[in-house]
Amino acid sequence: MGSGRDAEFTDYMSARMPALRRLARLLCQDWTKADDLLQAAMTKTYIHWSKAARAENIDAYVRAIVVREFVRERRASWAQRVSLTDQPPDRALAAPDQEGILDLRAAVAALPPRQRAVLVLRYYCDFNVYQAAQALDCTPGTVKSQTAKALDTLRRLMGEGHTPSSRSRPNRAVGQANARGVNGRA
Repeated sequence: MGSGRDAEFTDYMSARMPALRRLARLLCQDWTKADDLLQAAMTKTYIHWSKAARAENIDAYVRAIVVREFVRERRASWAQRVSLTDQPPDRALAAPDQEGILDLRAAVAALPPRQRAVLVLRYYCDFNVYQAAQALDCTPGTVKSQTAKALDTLRRLMGEGHTPSSRSRPNRAVGQANARGVNGRA
């Protein structure tokens, strides 16, 4: 790769790194795994930079690489995903007014990887059905069915034994996500 292309890649990644890292965090539900995912996606992007730079929407192209890499890693054997350490897992301390958000995050983390990827693409990255289908290399019908299943699961998980505090309304957030899908996005 020429130095001009290297500089272009470096400039792009420097500018987009925070957003890509947040996307990876949403998919992995863990900052360390998100950083590993982002590193793998950056490597693939670097290898295919000439194609990415020619894409109509470079951001969408790179986000699709991140999501595909996430799904590919989840399909790998369990032995590749097991990490042994003598350190306890990192736990974020939640403020009392964050209960609803934490409940929603836990519910999203409980979703199968493909359903989680569909929700992240549709409602975080603001992809439409066809863009999400392209990113996941599947049909639009699969995106629609996975979205419906994921939202049903979230509603069920958030409804069971959940009493939202007066400061947080996670069911409303799930309902808003569902309303997006009903209002022409599905």
